[in-house]
Amino acid sequence: MAKQENRNTLSTSVLVRRFLPYFRKYRKTMAFDLCCAALTTVCELVLPLIVRTITTRATYDVASLTVPFVLMMGGVYMLLRVIDAAANYYMQSIGHIMGSQLETDMRHDIFHHLQELSFGYYSDTKVGQIMARITSDLFEITEFAHHCPEEFLIAGVKILVSFIILCTMNIPMTLMMFAVLPFMLYFAKRFNTKMRQIFKERNKQVGEINAQVEDSLLGIRVVKSFANEEIEEKKFADGNAKFLDLKAQSYRVMAQFGTSNRIFDGLMYIVIVVGGALFIKAGRLSAADFMAYLLYANVLLNSIRRIVEFTEQFQRGMTGIDRFLEIMDAPAEIVDAPNAKVLTDVRGEVAFDHVSFHYQDDDADVIHNLNMTVRPGQSIALVGPSGAGKTTLCNLIPRFYDVTGGCIRIDGQDIRTLTQKSLREAIGMVQQEVYLFAGSVLENIAGVLTSPFRAATTAVSGWVADKRQYYEDVTSLKEENAALKKEVAELRAQQRQAQADSEENKLLRELLKLQEQRRDFQFVSTAVLAHSESSWTSSLTLNHGTDQGIAAGDCVVSAEGYLVGIISEVGYNWSTVLTVIDTDTELGARIFRTGEVAVAEGDFALMGQGRLKLSYLTSDDEVLIGDQIVTSGLGGYYPSGLVIGAVESLQTGDDGLARYAVLAPMMDFNTLTEVFVITDFAIVD
Repeated sequence: MAKQENRNTLSTSVLVRRFLPYFRKYRKTMAFDLCCAALTTVCELVLPLIVRTITTRATYDVASLTVPFVLMMGGVYMLLRVIDAAANYYMQSIGHIMGSQLETDMRHDIFHHLQELSFGYYSDTKVGQIMARITSDLFEITEFAHHCPEEFLIAGVKILVSFIILCTMNIPMTLMMFAVLPFMLYFAKRFNTKMRQIFKERNKQVGEINAQVEDSLLGIRVVKSFANEEIEEKKFADGNAKFLDLKAQSYRVMAQFGTSNRIFDGLMYIVIVVGGALFIKAGRLSAADFMAYLLYANVLLNSIRRIVEFTEQFQRGMTGIDRFLEIMDAPAEIVDAPNAKVLTDVRGEVAFDHVSFHYQDDDADVIHNLNMTVRPGQSIALVGPSGAGKTTLCNLIPRFYDVTGGCIRIDGQDIRTLTQKSLREAIGMVQQEVYLFAGSVLENIAGVLTSPFRAATTAVSGWVADKRQYYEDVTSLKEENAALKKEVAELRAQQRQAQADSEENKLLRELLKLQEQRRDFQFVSTAVLAHSESSWTSSLTLNHGTDQGIAAGDCVVSAEGYLVGIISEVGYNWSTVLTVIDTDTELGARIFRTGEVAVAEGDFALMGQGRLKLSYLTSDDEVLIGDQIVTSGLGGYYPSGLVIGAVESLQTGDDGLARYAVLAPMMDFNTLTEVFVITDFAIVD
């Protein structure tokens, strides 16, 4: 995006030339719209002629000013007003609809192009800037596209016709009046340059504000977890103040522009009044002609004033087109080769042949001269510190980025010779962070179901054959297993009794230890009635509720003092606990060894593994595998010092920048039979 933002501003002629193709589809509508504009102009220009005719007859031949003649003039003018009304209706309705259609076409093109741009573009571009271009900038273009041709045609016709008629009345006075026009155009050009630059900066700042709001709202949980509301408000206030300053600058320039136009208008009217009076005194201009001259001069000056003032709308449109083209000109770095082939009959062998890669803004290789082959059915674990290139390596296979050296082959085929669509359809990927689009869960998963179904279909025949052999083997073993079942059942009964006694003794010892360590806790002991874990949630059901003083938001721990979760729902004699691995979990955490703070949160992909995520680690955090993570106590929702889990692995996000740790809880939630609800505790600052 930096290249796009820093490019030279395109000239007006270039912007207009590149925008004109969007009119081709609507050229008939546009042509009729301009005809209607011409009709309204003609209707407006006839009125001074009617006034001149009536005034001349009233002055020199009042007898000819008959009732039928006056009624005829009124009828002609009435007919012209009906035509004007019909033409204006078309311009206001169909003309505006055409502008909206142009906006829709441009929005489709820009969205399509955004789908083709690589990850690198989005790494350098704020989403708020893109949204500003798709919404407010395109609206400015729509207004420009509809009104600009009309305004220039109307003004051009009025100026030309008025100039001709005024010259027939008095050439010297007309030339004197038009002598002011070059100065007016000179100042207009100067102000145009200023306005265009200010409008571009203002629209850019609108994008910055959008990006700030989006960033703050998407991270609202983090903001509240660390009580950073004031910081976010300060950042927004700074951006809002800058936007206000830019708007103030634009209004000052527009005020200067408008003031200069009024001065020049005044000079032209002075020429008309003074010159007209002198020419009437000299007998070179009649009173009737002077009145008509004044009316046409007013039409002329209004047209000049209107086209000059329309400069603001014109510059808004040019700014919008320029910012629109900034995105459309951004190159798609990952493209299919001209002769790209469709990937078929996939076996699944992935080979890295002397692969090297570095990001555009950094010449240092993230991956250097890698040689590796993954055979079909083989599982490979990539282990390394954060930033080592594990995620980057995975992103190279579906061509989210292109290698800078060597090549990647699937079943012996260079992936750069394959179509991106067929390549990515053949790859299954589980992202570190799952993004749910607006809509239902079904709508979110519908798009990804087809790929697994294709693979499943090809595997059905082999699965059936395996099952047939399996059932034959089971039948031969049934008789042998029958003799062992009775013996195993007796041994298990004895083992369960001994284990129950041992667990009860252990639970009592741990509870005494926890009560001794945390005298500020008030506990309620409760049994676990049920365990619930699905693709969407992880919870426990307890056998106590408001009957024992339990309330929503109470913290739940094991007898060892390990954090289990938090009470989400309460009944009279039951309650529900959302465990720490649930996707709705988000709490302040602290690395026990270093004291650094972070955020522990549930993760959709990790919940199925019985794990959670430790996010928002700074680059200076020296978190190590095996580090214990405890609650920070920030916000007063959770007591401080409760053990959440231990660091199991360190990961890097899909963008190659964000770091997080995978935490393993200190207990197996499915084996819990009794927990303790902390109904009250001392808040430690």
